[in-house]
Amino acid sequence: MKQLALDIVAALSPTLDNFVPGRNAELLHNLERMVAGEADERFIYIWGAAGSGRSHLLMGAVAAARDAGASAACIACAAETQFGEGIERMDCVAVDNADRLGEAAQVALFNLYNLLREGRGALIVSGDAPPMQLKLRQDLVTRLGWGLVYQVHALTDEEKTRALMVHAEGRGFRLSGEVCNYLLHHVRRDLPTLLAMLDALDRHSLETKRQITVPLVRELLQAAPSPGSANADKK
Repeated sequence: MKQLALDIVAALSPTLDNFVPGRNAELLHNLERMVAGEADERFIYIWGAAGSGRSHLLMGAVAAARDAGASAACIACAAETQFGEGIERMDCVAVDNADRLGEAAQVALFNLYNLLREGRGALIVSGDAPPMQLKLRQDLVTRLGWGLVYQVHALTDEEKTRALMVHAEGRGFRLSGEVCNYLLHHVRRDLPTLLAMLDALDRHSLETKRQITVPLVRELLQAAPSPGSANADKK
């Protein structure tokens, strides 16, 4: 039980394959084409609210590029972020939360954009607002708006419920609407955590030979570390 509880917090590794697109199908398609080297456009900027899946998409794109044999890196931004030497020679660079960059780091991203544009590299950048609303250097804002720009739409509760039910069917069992509703109100609401919780429930159900019901979910949650609770992260 202890290990299963810990597994709830260890969400699934983000990939493009396990990203549930919802209203983001066109964005997902273009990212897949970009990392496969099939797209004409090599620059994409995505924005959306916390928990919408921005980081998932960037990490998934980098993972897909590496699987295809390309060199790729994902950088989580902070005020003093530095872009390592030689990164401009990579095939794909993902820069997450560019809105957090300080002045010097903004200059570095501006220079990286230009170097990748001159070369053959692709760049995916995320932020919390559309390019023109970012509180960044105007020359950098202009560059970020040159490529494709997409808003990442968070999944609705109905879409999350469908995703959970499809995931359950893939594991060989049916998930009731009552259990889905309980998960949405008592577990962190991002989809990777919800799916990880479902996997832990499936294993616990098989070990205890009990059906997945609300009491079983409650039992597992009571044994889980606090980060798995809904109150820990409302993003």
